[in-house]
Amino acid sequence: MDDVAYINTPLGIAKIVGTTEGISAITVLDSDETLTDIIPESLEDAVYQLNEYFKGERTEFQLDLNPEGTKFQKKVWLQLQQIPYGRTTSYLEVAKLIGDVKAIRAAASANARNPIWIVIPCHRVIGIDGALTGYAGGLHRKKWLLEHESPHKQQSLF
Repeated sequence: MDDVAYINTPLGIAKIVGTTEGISAITVLDSDETLTDIIPESLEDAVYQLNEYFKGERTEFQLDLNPEGTKFQKKVWLQLQQIPYGRTTSYLEVAKLIGDVKAIRAAASANARNPIWIVIPCHRVIGIDGALTGYAGGLHRKKWLLEHESPHKQQSLF
């Protein structure tokens, strides 16, 4: 049986699901959930590392992942994990890197079905023209995540 935890993040409440085999899902919710008081042991590392990420103290995750998906989706998700913190790439580039430039729509579809928010960084994939394009968590969250990871922080004039 999967363990579940709800934690607060700057982008809303995140639901973390997993077992000792690894994390199977991290999603951000648009609804209120009661925050988890005692984090299950199997999810402690994920909670700790996500909190570090949001504090700006972590740029890479070291977690066992166990997402459910097709062989093709898992291939795309592995490729997404190669996109460095603070960088972006295009759907076309992802398709090229998995070895099939014609699979751009399939790669975009797999990207959209990514079950592990932030850790598998689908937010780092943008349109070839630099447009944010779609994001399951909402474009406002994608924009926030990209700004959070940007090496060029916006300075306040006042």
